[in-house]
Amino acid sequence: MDLHNNMEFELSGNFIPNISNSDKLKIIEISSDSVVIQMNNSKRRGIFPLDSFQYWIKRRSLIYIEQEKKTS
Repeated sequence: MDLHNNMEFELSGNFIPNISNSDKLKIIEISSDSVVIQMNNSKRRGIFPLDSFQYWIKRRSLIYIEQEKKTS
């Protein structure tokens, strides 16, 4: 999956790094080797290596929220 700023993801129950008990996260910044995220129940940001973030997507621990779903 191609990642970009402002993408939002729902968190499934098996997303281990969910220490703030959030149900969504948003990509704030992305580079060639890392992803900076903001969880909806936290004022702090987190950073993941890009390959680790892709791993959580492939495991369906992070589920992309498509634009149509956000507006409906």
